[in-house]
Amino acid sequence: MRGRASVVIELSEDERGFLEAQLRRHKAARSLSDRCRIVLRCADGLSSKEIAAELGHSEHTVGKWRRRFAEHRIEGLSDEYRAGRPRTVSDAQVADVMKRTLETTPKDATHWSIRSL
Repeated sequence: MRGRASVVIELSEDERGFLEAQLRRHKAARSLSDRCRIVLRCADGLSSKEIAAELGHSEHTVGKWRRRFAEHRIEGLSDEYRAGRPRTVSDAQVADVMKRTLETTPKDATHWSIRSL
């Protein structure tokens, strides 16, 4: 056997119920349902390589979610915060636009449209 040994995943009844419920939800995010599938297959005793081939992910991705679930359980399946680009509009500017929109009307119109805003 080469590489790092896989973390063994054992699920409680509540965890398995939650993961399976997420797969049945019609409006669940695709990323969350993929992660739930990965964890369920890990709990079934499959190797990361087998899961990756079955679900169409890389072994690295399967290993990542296996480790995150083992460390953080259900909470580990959600996306981590990413800083991203800093905001260019302040809260004060947003409040000012909202106030002007609600308290005034545009020239030559009875109400604001998306274009006139």
